This record gives sequence, C-alpha cells and structure tokens, in this order.
Amino acid sequence: MKSFNPILFSDLKNYSSSQLVKDIIAGIIVAIIALPLSIALAIASGVGPEAGIYTAIVAGFVTAFFGGSSVQISGPTAAFATIVAGIVAQKGLEGMVLATVVAGIILILMGIFKFGNLIKFIPFTITTGFTAGIAITLVIGQIKDFFGVTYMGGETPVESVEKLAAFFENATTANLEAFIVGAVCLVILFGWPKIYDKIPASLIAVIVSVAMVKGFKMEVNTIGDLYSVSSALPKFNMPAISFDAVVDILPDAVTIALLAGIESLLSCVVADGMVGKKHRSNTELTAQGIGNICSALFGGIPATGAIARTAANIKNGGRTPVSAMVHSLVLILVLVVLMPYAALIPMPAIAAILISVAYNMGQWKQLGYLLKTSPKSDVLTILITLLLTVVFDLVVAIEVGIVLAAILFMKRMSDETKVESWKYVKEEAQGEELGLRFVPKFISVYELCGPMFFAVANQISEIKAKDYTKCIILRMRSVPSVDTDALKNLSALVKDCQKKDITIIFSHVNPQPMKAMKKSGLFEMAGEENFCENIDKAMARAELLG
Repeated sequence: MKSFNPILFSDLKNYSSSQLVKDIIAGIIVAIIALPLSIALAIASGVGPEAGIYTAIVAGFVTAFFGGSSVQISGPTAAFATIVAGIVAQKGLEGMVLATVVAGIILILMGIFKFGNLIKFIPFTITTGFTAGIAITLVIGQIKDFFGVTYMGGETPVESVEKLAAFFENATTANLEAFIVGAVCLVILFGWPKIYDKIPASLIAVIVSVAMVKGFKMEVNTIGDLYSVSSALPKFNMPAISFDAVVDILPDAVTIALLAGIESLLSCVVADGMVGKKHRSNTELTAQGIGNICSALFGGIPATGAIARTAANIKNGGRTPVSAMVHSLVLILVLVVLMPYAALIPMPAIAAILISVAYNMGQWKQLGYLLKTSPKSDVLTILITLLLTVVFDLVVAIEVGIVLAAILFMKRMSDETKVESWKYVKEEAQGEELGLRFVPKFISVYELCGPMFFAVANQISEIKAKDYTKCIILRMRSVPSVDTDALKNLSALVKDCQKKDITIIFSHVNPQPMKAMKKSGLFEMAGEENFCENIDKAMARAELLG
C-alpha cells in the first residue's frame, strides 16, 4: 500500500547514538508536560483521570510507530474534551469507546484513499473559527470547578449553553477558597514560563495547589473527592458491537475522525516548518486511525497530534519517532508509581490548566487580526463557524462553514468571470496609431475570462450574432476550466450559430476545457479545423471563411 509508509523506518536508517540521547531527553521532558495535561483533559472529557494517561501511552506509542511525522506527539487534546464529554453523557463509556473505534476505522480509510491531500481544501477561516469555538466551550466547561460552584439540583448539563445557564443559576454557591486556588494556578501558568521555562508551568501549578489545599486545610474538591484513581496498567476491553449501535454512534465517530484528521495534519504542518522536513499525510491519517482504535480498546479516549507537545519535543531535540515512544514508556512508569498521588490535585487547578490550554489554542491575537483585516465574507465565515461550534457542535460548524465558504468562493469567482466582446471603432479611426487590431465587420470576437462553471455559464448565452456576422471567435486563453453547465451552453451556442450559417472558432483553448470538449462531443460538433492555437490563426481562419 503506497499510501502507508511509516517514517520511523526511514529515520532509523541513519540513526546515531547522539540522536538517541536527544530523543530520550526530549521524550522524558514531553512526558512531564503530558502528565498533568492528560489527567486534566480526561476529567474534562467526563472519564477517569487515568484514561488520559492511557491515551497518551497507547496512542502516543502506536501513532509514533506507524506515523508519517518524525516529531509528532499524539495524545488527548483540548479539542476533543467537550465532544467526548457530550458522547459520554449521552451514550456512556461504551458508546464513546465504540465511536472512537469506528472513528479509527474511518481515519484508516481516509489514509488508504489519500484523503490527506484533501484536508488542504478546508479553508483557514473555518479552522480558525472552530478552534476558537472549541476553546470557548472548554472554558465554559471549567468555570464550575474554577469557582467551586455546586449544582444544587444535581444538574449534569452537556451543551455549552446549558452549562452557562446552570452556572449562573447556582452562582451563589461559589467557593472563595476554590477561586483563590484557581487564580493562583492561573498566575503560575501564565507567569512561570517567563521566569524559568525548563520546568512545565502546569507541573508547578499542580504542586503549589496541592500544598495550598493541604497546608491551609482548604475546603476544596480534589480529584480523589470526585473520582476513583487507579494506577493499574491499561487492559484490553472490546465494546459490544451491533449494527444498531454503530448507526447510533456514527455521527459522533465522523466528528472524531474529522477533528483527529484535521488537527493532526495541522500539527504536522507546523512541525514541518520547525524542523524543515515534510511529513507523509496519508500515512499519518492511517496511523492516527490505528492509534485511536488501540487507545479505545485499552481504556483511553480519542487522540490526535498535539501541537504544544510536538513543539516541546522539537525544542528539546526530538527528531525521530523514538522520542514519542520514549514519552509513552516514561508515562507507564509515572502511571504505576505516581498515579495514586493524583487524587490530591484540587479541581480548581485542573480547571486553571484547561483554561490556560484554551487560551493558548484559541490563537486570539491571530483571530483579532483576521477579523480586522479579512474581507467581510471571510469574517462572516469565521464568526458563524465559531458560533455554531459553541451553540451546537463541531460537525454542524464544519458542514455549514464549508458550504458557506464554497458559496462565497463561487460568488468571488463569478465576479471575476467575464464574457466580453471586443470594442469596435470606425474605420476612419487610425487603428495602427491607437494600437488597435483591424477586424472585418463580419467577424465578432469575444474574450472569455475566468473559470466557466454553473454560476456563470449563463453569460455564454448572452453572446448574440448580428445580422451581418459570419464568424464568432471565442478567445479562451484566460479560461482555466469549464464544467458541464458551461459545455451545455457552448454546445447550444454552436448549434444555434450553425443553423444561421455562422461559424464558431475557438482560440487558445486550455488543456482542461479541451479535454472536456472532446469528451462531450463539442469538439467534433464544432469541427477540429475551428480550434486554433492563438488569436492570429483564429483571425486568419475567420477571414478565409468570409
């Protein structure tokens, strides 16, 4: 299978001991970064804290082994948190596992059929909109724990709007001590990297928050108060599979597969720019599929390429998939030895970590710049995609965003596509001095510009012959492509002119239009002799017919 070519085996051909040392160091550092993030993202996803570690271990190792990027680090990411939480709330853990397995199969098929090349057709405006939307939903999901609010009615809201409503209804139950812990953690998360960036800020925030709660005996919920924490190694668990169950979770699986594919390949592109090396997109999609299937079957949640962890890997010397595999092996040791202590981590600290993740992933400066400088149509696409992501879900946002972007693109193309007749001057005008071409009266020349597709095909029908016209030249040097509607209207024009003994001559037809004309029969209908390679030969042909 040519579309599946793991980059690990290419990288190992010239592997050196010095690079091994660098990969090991990078893998250890990334594992330290991944530890608190994986726990936080698992909790935000509505599953046990160890599920995040399982995901980083299994998906991180498997995807690196089979992947198409030398430096990609895969694991749980913020983009999935609200999606997975919704699936777990509505369909349970079994539904989430099955949805992830099916999503993995979809990703493998996307890789086999080379869909990696199609991701580039998703506009930047849409990825910007839904990324910001996901960041907002992530923040909304954390305000309850950040402020220590208790839902008196026992609500378990799923949608962002419902979460906001429940928060404000129960705002009077806010816990000042929880807010203080969360606020201190946020200060550390944003301030620590400016002081000393060698140790992850999230790790410092966790340590400080535990010390605060224990040292000052604060009444703040911890992970251990709300979840049972396990240090057991991941175990294989096959979900119950039936046709009805697969149909039920298929929309969720498509959501996971789309997001995993988009985010992973975006991460690969960023990484390519940092290391000056090109990834293998279709191999990466297949590897993400295998990684997600394995993650789900071994107690994890959906995974994809993580841009922040990938960047940390690169900055610390990781240059082959070995570093990602080391990161997974280190997390196994952490799971067995340190996981019981995760029960001590305060929930406001987890909320603060996720709020900082949302801030970093949202790319707010870039969003503000785009909203100020982009055309109104692009601004509309960004805002609608963002709003739909927050109010509804990612699939709706992407579907509507792509349709809207396509419509706006066609509008722009139709504005640029023109069918214009050459302007004629009186014979006594000094044509040579004006740089004009002399054209006999019986010849009409039309300049066609831009792609001729269904939105503008009707312009062809506006070409009209005069009573004295014997030849019409269609100059198509600026037409890169035609579609069925344009061919239909061109054929109708040729037939109508032939009835009136008017010859249509085509000048400078580009490869795609020529191929389409031959396939549709238009080339034969108009006559091979009436296709000329440039305007000079087309004019000579028309004058002969006159």
